[in-house]
Parts: sequence; C-alpha cells; structure tokens
Amino acid sequence: MTYPHPIIAREGWPFIAIVLVVALLIHTLLSFSWAWPFWLLTLLVVQFFRDPKRLVPQQPNAVLCPADGRIITVETSHDPYTNRTALRISVFMSVFNVHSQRSPIDGLVTEIKYFPGTYLKASIDKASLENERNAIILKSADNHIITLVQVAGCLARRILCYTRAGDQLARGQRYGFIRFGSRVDIYLPLGSKPRVSIGEKAQASTTILAEL
Repeated sequence: MTYPHPIIAREGWPFIAIVLVVALLIHTLLSFSWAWPFWLLTLLVVQFFRDPKRLVPQQPNAVLCPADGRIITVETSHDPYTNRTALRISVFMSVFNVHSQRSPIDGLVTEIKYFPGTYLKASIDKASLENERNAIILKSADNHIITLVQVAGCLARRILCYTRAGDQLARGQRYGFIRFGSRVDIYLPLGSKPRVSIGEKAQASTTILAEL
C-alpha cells in the first residue's frame, strides 16, 4: 500500500509553518536567546504531527491497534453504538504519541455516528460517553462487527474523520486524526481474545489488540 503522508501528517503542516515562521522572525530580528523557546516549540509541534510508516501484520483473525498510546481498559462492556455487549479495549494517547488513526481490520464502513460533548481528561472512563466523539462501525468479510470511537480529550478540539459509510477500509489504512491528546475505544465481538493488558504501550497497525 502506498503511504499517503510520509513522516509528517498533513494535518500538522499549517501549525509547523506558523511556529517555524515565528521562530525565524524572532531569531532574525532579535537573537537566538529570544527565539530558542519558539525553536523548541517548533520541535514539539513536529514530533506531535509525526506519522511514521508501520509494518502491518497479516494474520487473518488479528485486530490491530488503531492508535498509538497506552492500554487503559480491557473489559466486557456495553457498546452503545450497536446496542450489544462487547469486549472494550481503550487506548489513551498523550501529546507525545502519534495521533493518526488506522483501521484495525479489512472491513466495510457501515455507519458513522458523531456526538458533540465535553472535553474531560481522556484517560478517565466517563470521557467515553461524555466527551466529543465519533464512532465508526466496521463489518468484516465474515460479518464480525467492530466499533471504533475517536474520543476528544481535554486538549483536543478537533476530531478528523476521512472515511464515510460505504467505504472499504484495509487494515492499517489511515482513517482519521485527533489533535492534541485523546483516546480511542474499540468494541469487539464477545469471544474475542485480548492480546494486550492494561498499562501496556501499543502502536497503531503494529500491535495486535485481539484475535477474533
């Protein structure tokens, strides 16, 4: 698969350009001693919007992690978007993680549901149902249903989703981005076998979350 946004996510280009121009102007008009905080800010913005290419496991029954971060939930829970009992795995993304989201399976997007909400700290459990969020429901070729929920955090103010109902996603394919700290909840069919545990660090597309 051709990777569409090498190294730096396209969502970051305007932010990087702004802080870079500011740093250059202050450095030129004043001095490095005045500009160094802005050079540091430029580096921080670049690292936030990095979006490296990843190797994608091809194990047929594998559900891949849709985001970089730390596993904060592995439990049986109610999936409010498909009204079923499911295995929920949640991934918390700090400002130091890559913030693009990638499809965990090969599947058809059957529905997308957006909900406005608050901006609680994304690591707390009630953020899943109270924060701004965007749910994507995927259906695999063997009729497994997986719900992916992009959840905004206390710093996040923009959930970006690049897919729509009727689209076919390939595992590892980029489908969204959340700016500045957030989480992703994944609801899997009961009987799925988790391959991660709470506290574990995970990488989008590379880490296998569970087996169907």
